Amino acid sequence: MRDDALRSAIEAALECAGGDWRHVGATGWGEAWSLAFADGRCFVKVVHGERAGMLAAEAEGLRAIAETETVRVPAVYAEGHVEDAAYLVLEWLDLHDIDDQARLGRALAALHDVETPRGPEGERFGWHRDNWIGATPQKNGWSDDWPAFFRDARLAPQFLRAFRNGFRDLEHDAKRLLARLPELLGGRDVTPSLVHGDLWSGNAASLAGGEPVVFDPAVYLGDREVDIAMSELFGGFGPVFRSGYDSVSWIGPGYERRRDVYNLYHLLNHLNLFGGSYLARTARTLTRLVA
Repeated sequence: MRDDALRSAIEAALECAGGDWRHVGATGWGEAWSLAFADGRCFVKVVHGERAGMLAAEAEGLRAIAETETVRVPAVYAEGHVEDAAYLVLEWLDLHDIDDQARLGRALAALHDVETPRGPEGERFGWHRDNWIGATPQKNGWSDDWPAFFRDARLAPQFLRAFRNGFRDLEHDAKRLLARLPELLGGRDVTPSLVHGDLWSGNAASLAGGEPVVFDPAVYLGDREVDIAMSELFGGFGPVFRSGYDSVSWIGPGYERRRDVYNLYHLLNHLNLFGGSYLARTARTLTRLVA
């Protein structure tokens, strides 16, 4: 790592010095490093600038999942800031493709079945701080109305970003969908769950012994179906995963329509992050929902 002050701060937080730093990856908003030292190895994320706050939110999400003792996540070793840079130091895990998807499904169902806390006025849905979905700020807050929460904290902000990004052809159907959301998501009593929030196949793996691991969460308290829906969006999870989940928990009737609502959030996020290659699929899903 070239930034000596940042490197020194991380090594001081770990009470080690002279570690072996190796660059292992990068995104448009951050870098990842392997740090090896006498007692072991860890995984270090660094983000600069306006997105630096995402790492503190990620650390909190990992701790929240870990506290449930249901599904493995990397342990958080340290976090902090040096000037405009944030760092997050995690347990190094040797990850492999998921070799027991049913086990992952059962672990996720166990996570969803854990009793959840409530907001300051007894609200069931939301989170006590905003966080991030990928590189996009994710609004949270508290609500006792699940359709209203998903409208106001999930879909509406993404639609506004899409309009600002020039995708104004979505505006007419977006207004129709937001007005229909109580109908599409209502009519059932949603039991709040701690959800991973960004459960695509790139955020799940296995250890050598087969234990499933999830990471890069965007946690909040919501409908468990948001995780199941996203597991179907980009592939990588098969019917064995779902059968494992269903052996522990239960998804109610009408899920297919709700799945499209929930996945529209992620399609809009990808449209806003990566551009027009996601427009056709986003528009098709939106059209289907307001038909």
